[in-house]
Formats: sequence, C-alpha cells, structure tokens
Amino acid sequence: MGQEEHIALQDERLTPGSGLFEHLNHLQRLNTRNVLDAVQKRQAKTFAPSSLGQLRQPTAKEWQEYFTDLAQRSVLFWDTLRQRGDNTLAHERAGYPLLLKFDHETLVAGADLPRPVNYSLLQVFGGSGKAIDSNKPPVIIIDPRGGHGSGIGGFKQDSVIGESLRAGHPTYFISFSHSPRPGQTLADISAAQARFLEVVSARHPASSKPVVIGNCQAGWALMGLAASRPELPGLIIVNGAPLSYWAGVNGRNPMRYTGGLLGGGWMARLGSDLGNDRFDGTWLVSNFESLDPANSWWGKYYHLFSEVDSEAGRFLDFERWWGSPTLLNGEEIEMIVDDLFIGNRLSGGLGRKSSALDLKRIEVPVVVFCSYGDNITSPQQALDWIADVYPSDLALQSAGRTIVYLRHASIGHLGIFVSGEVARREHRELLGAVDTINALPAGLYEMLIEDLPENSATAYAVRFEPRRIADIHGDEQPRRDDDREFALVERASALNNNLYDSFIRPWLRQWINEPAAEMIRRSHPFHQQQVMWSSMNPALWWLSAGASQVSKDRQPAAPDNPLLAWQALFSNQIQDALDSYRDLRDATQELCFYGIYGVLNSLTGNPAGRNLQAHAEQHDKLVIERLQDALPVGGLMEALIRILFLLGRDSNEPGQQSVEKLIRKLQAPLQAEGAAPLDLRETLNLQKMLVATYPQESVQSLPLILPEAVERQQVLAAVANLLPELLTIDGAQHPVWCELHTLLDVPLPGFNAIQASSEAQAPTQVVKQEPPVVTPEPMKPTAPVATPQPVEKKAPEAPSEPIKQKAPVATAEPVKQKAVGVITPPVEPKAPVVIPQPVEPKAPVIAPPPVEPKAPVIAPPPVEQKDPVATPEPSKQQVPVVAAKPLSTKPTEPKVPAILPKLGAKAAKPVRTSKKGVKKPPAK
Repeated sequence: MGQEEHIALQDERLTPGSGLFEHLNHLQRLNTRNVLDAVQKRQAKTFAPSSLGQLRQPTAKEWQEYFTDLAQRSVLFWDTLRQRGDNTLAHERAGYPLLLKFDHETLVAGADLPRPVNYSLLQVFGGSGKAIDSNKPPVIIIDPRGGHGSGIGGFKQDSVIGESLRAGHPTYFISFSHSPRPGQTLADISAAQARFLEVVSARHPASSKPVVIGNCQAGWALMGLAASRPELPGLIIVNGAPLSYWAGVNGRNPMRYTGGLLGGGWMARLGSDLGNDRFDGTWLVSNFESLDPANSWWGKYYHLFSEVDSEAGRFLDFERWWGSPTLLNGEEIEMIVDDLFIGNRLSGGLGRKSSALDLKRIEVPVVVFCSYGDNITSPQQALDWIADVYPSDLALQSAGRTIVYLRHASIGHLGIFVSGEVARREHRELLGAVDTINALPAGLYEMLIEDLPENSATAYAVRFEPRRIADIHGDEQPRRDDDREFALVERASALNNNLYDSFIRPWLRQWINEPAAEMIRRSHPFHQQQVMWSSMNPALWWLSAGASQVSKDRQPAAPDNPLLAWQALFSNQIQDALDSYRDLRDATQELCFYGIYGVLNSLTGNPAGRNLQAHAEQHDKLVIERLQDALPVGGLMEALIRILFLLGRDSNEPGQQSVEKLIRKLQAPLQAEGAAPLDLRETLNLQKMLVATYPQESVQSLPLILPEAVERQQVLAAVANLLPELLTIDGAQHPVWCELHTLLDVPLPGFNAIQASSEAQAPTQVVKQEPPVVTPEPMKPTAPVATPQPVEKKAPEAPSEPIKQKAPVATAEPVKQKAVGVITPPVEPKAPVVIPQPVEPKAPVIAPPPVEPKAPVIAPPPVEQKDPVATPEPSKQQVPVVAAKPLSTKPTEPKVPAILPKLGAKAAKPVRTSKKGVKKPPAK
C-alpha cells in the first residue's frame, strides 16, 4: 500500500520556495494580468450590447420627466440619510438595545455569573403559526462580536434564527451588550458560553445535544469552546469564520498582509489606550468598508438612490445594526490580534506555535460554510485549518472526525449571515440535514445543494460527496510556503509591541481619561457622517416636511426613459474606477509585503520551509501500524461490517450510501444487545479504514476473525438478508461475494429453490387444499448447489418415489400448506440441517433464510424442536436433498438479520489492550 493514496495532494506537490526575485517577478506578472483581466471584464459588462441598446437621444418630454423624478428621488434619498442618523442617535440614547425582530426572553444574564461578562442567553419564540417540536435538537446561535452591533443573526425574518424557528427547533440566541464588563477576557466569555450550553441541554434532556451555530468571530470562538469542552455541543456550524489566518492565494484577498504592513499588533494597543483601555469597534467596521470602496463609498448609496421608493426600509434596518459599533476591552483585542491574526495559533500546524486549545479534541461533526465572494474570510482561511490539524486523509479518518464544508460561488461576507436568499437556501438545508450529518462516517465531505424544477415537491436536492483534504483547494495552484514571511511578521510584531509597551504606553495612559476617550470616539469620521446627516444639523430643518410632500406628489420616470440608462452607465463607470483603484492598491500591498519580509527572510538566513510530506508520512506510519495489527482482530460484528464495506467498495455513490444505511440500520439492535454507541462508531470507522487502506488484506484476514464454520455461515446469511440482490443470479457473479464464499469455505446458495419459494409466497399464486409431496430430482455432479424441482403425486400421503441410486434417500412427510411446491422437512430442528454437497463434500450447504415477499431470503429454521435430527451421509453417487422450512403465505418484513442478537452478544465481549493499543480477543 502506498502513502500517496492518503497524503493530501497539496502536500505532495509542494516544492521548495523559489528565490525572492523570481517570486516577486511572478507576483508582478500575476497581479498585472489580474488587474487587466478585471478591467476588461468590467468594461465588457458595462458596455454590453443590451445596455448600449437602451442608450438613445431623449425627447424633451423625457428630459422633463427625468428631472422631476431626479429631484424627488434626491429629496427622498437625503431624508433617508437623515432618518439613519436619527435612528443611530436614538439607539445610542436608548442604551444600544438588542436589534432582534423576534420575541424573546432572557434566561441567563452574563452579569450575574461569577465572572461577569456582557453576554446573555435568550430564548427566542416563533410567534403565531410556528410550532416548536420538543423532540428536535435545540439550536443555539452565537452572535458575532467583531466590532459591529448585536443582532445580526436575527434582525430580520429571513435569517438564521428565522429558519431555525421555521424548522421547529427550540431556538436560543447568545447576544452581547454594547460595553464589555471591566476586566472581561476571552476566557471569561468562553466559560460563560459553556454555562449557556449546559443550561440549554438541561432544559431539553429528552433530545440530543444542541446544534451550535457561530458566525464570523463567533465561529472561531465556538471552535475554541468545542476544543476545551468537547462534551457540550452536538453539532457545530461555523459560517464565514477565519480559522487559518496565514492561508490565502497570491493575487487575491490581501487582508492577511495588513498586519505585516502595519508593523504588527502595536496599533491595537494604541487604539485601546486611546479609548481608556477600551477599543472602539468603529475602527474594525471602517477597515471592513475600505476593503470594498466601490460598494462602501458609492454602490450601496446609488442602489438606495435609484430604488428609493422600495429600498429605504431595508437600508434603514441594515444601517441601524451596522451603524452602532460595539466596544472591546484592551486585553480582548490584543489577544485576538496577537494570537490569532498575527500568530495564527488557533489551528497551529507543523513548526508553528499553538495556543492551549487543540482542535483535534473536537469530537462532534463540524460544518464549515464559506464563499468565494468573501473578501474578509476567504475559503482558504476558512478551510486550511483542516490540513493544519490533520495532515492527511488517513489522519482524519483514524481520528474518527467528520467534517463537512459548503462553498458559495459569489456571496459576500455579510451576505452569509444577512442575505435572505442564503438563509432560505443554504441555512435552511443545513438545519434540515442535521440528522444526516450526524450519521455520516468519519471523513471529509462536501455538501452540494442543487436547485430542482419548480414543479418538484422540494425546491432543492442535497447530497454529500466524499472528498480528500486536497479537494478543499479546488482548482487553485499549490500555494508557496510563505509561512516564513508570516513568521517574520510575528517576530517583528513582538519587537514593536515591546517598544510600544516600554516607551509609549506608560505616558499615553496618563493623558487619556474617559471624557477624552469618548471625545476621540465621537470624532471618528464614521460617526460624524451620521451626525451630520441627522436632525441635529440645522441646515436640514426643511428636509422632513419636504420629503413628506414629495411622497404625496411622487412622479417616477417611466422605466424605458433613456436617461435612466445613461444614469446607470455613469454609475457603473464610477464603480469600475473604484474597483480598479482597489485592485491596484491590493496588488501594491502584496508586492510591498513580500518585498519587505522577503528581504528580511533572506537576511535572516532563509530557513527551510515546512516539510509537510515528511510530517504526513511520519504521522501515518503509526496509524498504518495500528491498522496492520487490527486486521485479524474482531468478531461477528466486525466481520459483518467489513464485508458490507467490501461489497460496496467498488460500487457507485448511491450504492455506497445504501451500504452505509444498512450499517446504520444495524446500530439499534446491536445497542439493544449491549453494544455501546461509541464502540459502534469506532468499529465503523476502523473497518472502513481497513477496507480503504488494505482491501485485499481485509478479505484474506476474515478466516482469522471467523475461525468456526457456524460463525461464517451466520455472517454470510446476515449479509444476504441485508442485501437480497446477492441471492440472484446476477448477484452470484459479484467477484467479492464469490471470493468470500471460496475463502470462508461456504458454497453459494441455490437460486432456483429461492425463486420457487418466492413464487410460492406471491399473492396471485393458486392455492391447493392439500399440496402434494415433492421429491427432488437428481442433480448433475457439476452443479454447485442442489436445485430441487417439485413433482405432483396422485396421493398426498403417498411416499415419494426413491431416486435410483445405490443408497436410499430419506423422503419428506407431507405437511398441510397453502403454498404449492414447497419442500417440507421430516422434522423441525433447532439448528439448520446442513447436508454436505456431493461435488464438494467438505463444504456444507446452508438452508436459505426467510425474506420479504419481493426479495428471496434464506429462511432460518424453527426453534420448537430441541433434539437435532441426524442427517444421513450420502454416498459419492448420492444426490443430497436440501430441506427447507415450510413457508407461510403471510408476508413478513425481516428488516434486520435474525442473527443480530448473536452479533451483539459477540460484540459486547470485553477485550484486552496490548502495549500498542490494539484490541485483541479476550483470553479464554
């Protein structure tokens, strides 16, 4: 077995870092091509023929109509900005209340905890027409605290909270207030949130553990909480959360370079000192807006101006939340910047420093939702932590972890949380697939949502595709190992922080008090623009009354007015210019970053990069040794699960899913017989890894797991009962199925007898009052299994005619039956009567158990008779008679094999553990 099948693909293709000048030349060509391609695409869209076709010379009437509409829209636009400023000031005077559109009550206030925090646990109510199902797992949404105000998870109906209530889940919301508590730290917040999860679990003891959803900042905080308290959540969903802060792609999303270009985290210290040990979140909000100047400075305002009649309400709702940034304690922001954005210590990795948290401790499935249109949390930052924590696919499967990721094609960062379309599609399907995600075996999966036609019963189709760790990068080229430059940023940041703490912070803190800090916060341009466009500005005394009059006399322009097309063309040109400025700025930042820290890296000796290939091979070596030792270890349950995985290994995806469903169907009866759920999950993961890693060895080691002939027969009968298609003629040609019978020395069951018994159970069959006794016809010596043919007799009680042979053959006594052509045994034994086959005297023939009416099943023997019946040993020329239990015409549904109680008892035996940690059979 080769390691190349399990090592992540991006690790295999990593090459030693290229030289500094070669890399800078590559970046220059890459960014130049990106800028020119972006300009070409934007211009092609702006000057599309469909748009140019609307450009024509307007008439005098159209000029007059347009200018009337323009003046009225301008008044309404300015009045909307005035209302935004008034809403912001009113929200401030009210003490920054929570902006939640749903009825709620406070269950636990963070101020009442032993370590007070500004977080609280709320229970959200669905209102009229929204029934809550107490059997469903509760859903907890954690509000992100990244500088903006509270309530993003539910400030409108089409949101994460709205979809949770629509699905009937008991819904809870963890919110925060505007100002943090004195001395509050991130550790205090994590302890408070753990307490909230305990309270929710105690309120729903009959349901499963809660589903916890974290957006952005709340996402990486939730991952840290799950690593420190892995027993609390039942499922984790993180949306747009950065977890690997150094990850990225050259030529895109340059936000990761900001820390290095600013000299590290000393500016976070400066901001907290200017706020009297409280950092103003307005700086973070303004930084987010500067990432997309075309939308922040022009796009969103033009959209309001052009659609002011319908967009005013939506604009005011969003700005009420966006325009009230929160505060953070100095210790909080410094730890976030130093340990996460600069130090990248959450996910860690080879050769990196890591915090006290270990993401490997997370036991529950994790769902990651990201978008290619997100310029704050790129897909690499959201997903690369998987490769940092688990260097190979084998490492992920051996840990028994399930990770699911979902990628959107174009939605922006805020759209992941606030977009109604995303809420109705992605978030709705995520909450609807909770049970499916919890049942997935260990591994990496991609969740795919497909739109269905309008006449379909459901709007979307959801499926989960198995993926490798290398697939999280998609079609991206393997990234350069630029951890060396980011490691230098961390060292430079530590040096600058020490200089700031020694020479600037002592005297600056003496100058700044709370009134001075409040004045600095209010003088920020973000706040000033809202105050200037409010009723506090005396120059706008006329605006409210004028807007009211305009609304009464509103005369919008006709949609086909050519001046509206010229207006849109002008707006698009402005946005294109701002986008070109952004692209040039981002390209310059990337070149400057590698120019500065690339030179410093060369001066410091250019240390060798991370050898991820060697690290993965060393990690997998221990796992492979454990798998080799586990090949011959197990019992009936392990053998059954391994055979099912072997049979579904080469099938298509639907076939693999059906095998997994069959295995999940076994869990209930096995647990009823004493097998623990954790043991079942570990057994599933281990056997799946063995089949994937050692497919041939997994087959060859089955005789060691099943040394007794009775156990082999029971397991194969259970497999045939779960997969009745194997009992058909086509199923008998399955190479693995045939190999299993040959290896375990058990012949394949007969098909004609099974087909005859199946036809006897058909409801349309003619029923006779007294069925005749049937005698089997002699079979050719080359046939592997005897296939008896029913022959009618004149008298029902007359003995069957013996076959012309040297030795007599036992004949069956007639039994009253309703089915025709059923072979009846002389007695009903407790165990199945096994008669050796004449062609292969050593291999017993197993009587087929019962099946559903539509599928042939091998019938188990009855248990009324205690004394077994001795079967005569036929001579070499004798033809054996296969005795079968009389079949009833009443349809049955044996959904699980009859030998499952034996499997459960076998699986519940204690095992011993060797020094290497490999399970061995108990000592007799």
